[in-house]
Amino acid sequence: MSLSGSATLEGTTRYGERFKSNAAEKHFRNAQNLLASSLGIGTYLGNADEETDARYREAVVRSVKLGANVIDTAANYRFQRSERSVGAALQLLTGSEGYARDEILICTKGGYLPFDGAPPRDVRGYVEETFVKPGIAGFEDFVSGSHCMTPAYLQNQLEQSLRNMHLECIDVYYVHNPESQLDHVSEAEFYARLKLAFESLEKSRSDGKLKFYGVATWNGFRVAAGVRGYHSLAKIEKTARAAGGDAHGFRFIQLPLNLAMPEAFTLPNQNVNGEDVSTLAAASALNITAVASASILQGRVARGMPAGLREPLGSLETDAQMAIQFVRSTPGITTALVGMSNPDHVDENLKLAHLDPLPPDQFMQLFGEA
Repeated sequence: MSLSGSATLEGTTRYGERFKSNAAEKHFRNAQNLLASSLGIGTYLGNADEETDARYREAVVRSVKLGANVIDTAANYRFQRSERSVGAALQLLTGSEGYARDEILICTKGGYLPFDGAPPRDVRGYVEETFVKPGIAGFEDFVSGSHCMTPAYLQNQLEQSLRNMHLECIDVYYVHNPESQLDHVSEAEFYARLKLAFESLEKSRSDGKLKFYGVATWNGFRVAAGVRGYHSLAKIEKTARAAGGDAHGFRFIQLPLNLAMPEAFTLPNQNVNGEDVSTLAAASALNITAVASASILQGRVARGMPAGLREPLGSLETDAQMAIQFVRSTPGITTALVGMSNPDHVDENLKLAHLDPLPPDQFMQLFGEA
């Protein structure tokens, strides 16, 4: 049975009230008139097997019970298995665990070929049978043979994600790594394609199938203007405005931010109202919520923390906690996503829910400023 409704201010506020006695004051933040936790669970890595499915299901349930109401996934993560694990967790949470659908922000993505449970032996045959013959997309619509963002394809992927998670509505639906298109088409063609994609997503909003949409990128907001793959946030927002008017649903971006990749905060590669600013500053100016992916860079920045960083980061129990504390303390970031398929890691990382982020002056010490 599909869960009706979506995240609401009333529901997410009710969720925050559950942790009023033990969560830090600044653990919950406003995100487009919703209350979002400063730490969320990601579901990217892991084997495509039933054991990993079960671990993710348990980890998602555990995360929500410990104060993280932001869940992030994607159609192609573990060949749709991560979405299905999230769906199984949501059934438990809204059943025996006593949580409501409107308390939880559920985010997913479409754009890459998802496959179904495992990689097919014949990828071309899979694409032909799944997308070409039904008229959803042609072979020519897939750049690099794996990425597509035509309206019909995104609509198909949205419907698939709704089925995978047993939902009637997704809270945030991201176009996944749209910069992939820029390796193959001109900038003008890219924005024409993006406008068509946004028009399709606006139609899905009107139909009640999604609440907000956005773009989830890897390089698009990290590189300098003029570099191949660069995204102008102001131009993307203008494209959304052309597709949906002033009340458009393009209100979220997801981008990597961690101790090794601070560009979203440090690189003034965006121009808003004639001023060169960072992507996070641009998002704030444009009323777009920024969510951080790769907060511990698949564990690489959570091992062997340099001694000079420990004190500014609060000398917490583990390197992982300090790496996450950096991200959730970065001005302009609403939620730091951490991939967690191990419930023990959930317990360790969610201890941060009891701590406020770093004060601004202490945070700036990391950049040699006071």
